[in-house]
Amino acid sequence: MSLSAEFSPFLRARRLAWNKAFVTIVILAVVVAGCCYYAGLFDVERLTEGFPSLGSLIGEMFPPDFEQWKSWVKPLVDTLAMSVAGTAIAVIVSIPLAVLAARNTSPHPVVYFVFRGLLNGLRSIPELIMGIVFVAAVGFGALPGVLALAFHSIGMVAKFFAESIEHVDPAPVEAARASGCNSLQVIVHGIFPQVFSQMADTAIYRWEYNFRASTVMGMVGAGGIGFELIGSLRIMQYQEVSAILIVILAMVTLVDAFSSYLRKKTQ
Repeated sequence: MSLSAEFSPFLRARRLAWNKAFVTIVILAVVVAGCCYYAGLFDVERLTEGFPSLGSLIGEMFPPDFEQWKSWVKPLVDTLAMSVAGTAIAVIVSIPLAVLAARNTSPHPVVYFVFRGLLNGLRSIPELIMGIVFVAAVGFGALPGVLALAFHSIGMVAKFFAESIEHVDPAPVEAARASGCNSLQVIVHGIFPQVFSQMADTAIYRWEYNFRASTVMGMVGAGGIGFELIGSLRIMQYQEVSAILIVILAMVTLVDAFSSYLRKKTQ
C-alpha cells in the first residue's frame, strides 16, 4: 500500500472537518449580518446624522461639575451596600439550591428539573424589571435594589455553583461514602472542598457585576448613585452627569482592584 493511500482516510476526514467548519462560519456570518441589518447598523444616513449630535452632547458634558459631590457620598454608600448585601444573600441561598440543581447531588430527577427551571426563571427576568416590581412592593430606597439584585443573582450564581458540583472528581466522593458518611457529610467533606475556590471566584465576580448593576437601579427608584444620575439627566445637567459618571468609573475601578485582590487570596 502506498503512503498516499494509507493517509487518504485521514485526509478525507480532515477535509470534511474543515468543510463543516467553513459552512458553520458562513452561516454564523450570515446570521450576524442579518441581525446587524435588522438593527439598523447598515443605515449609513442615520448614523451619519447621529454622530454630530453625539459629539455635541459630549461637548456639553465638559468640563465636569463636581460642585454637588457631597450629596453623592450617601448614594455611593447605598450603591456599595446594595451590591454587598445582594451578593451575600444570593451566595447563601445559592449553596443549597445548587446542591438540589446538580445532577450528582440532587435527590431525584424531578427535584433536579424543578430547581433547574427555577434558576432559569430567575435568570430570565432582568434586575431592572425586578427592581420595578420590588419598588412597587416595598417602596423606594435601597431595599428593593438589594432584593432585585439578590433574586436575579441567585439564578446565575446557583447555576455556576451547580455546574461546579457536577464536575467534581468522583474519587473523594466515593471515599467519603466508603467511610460511612451520610449524604450531607459527603457533600460537606467530599464535594465542597473541591469547589470552594470556584464558588469564591463566582461570588467575587458576581459582586463586581452587582456593583455595576446597582449603579443603574436608581433609575427605577431603587436608590443609589443611579438615582442622582437619572435626576441630572432629566434636568439636562450634562456637566453634572459627566462628573457622576467619572465618580462611578472610579468606584468601579476600586471595586475591580479589590475583587482581584480577593481572587488572588482565594486561589
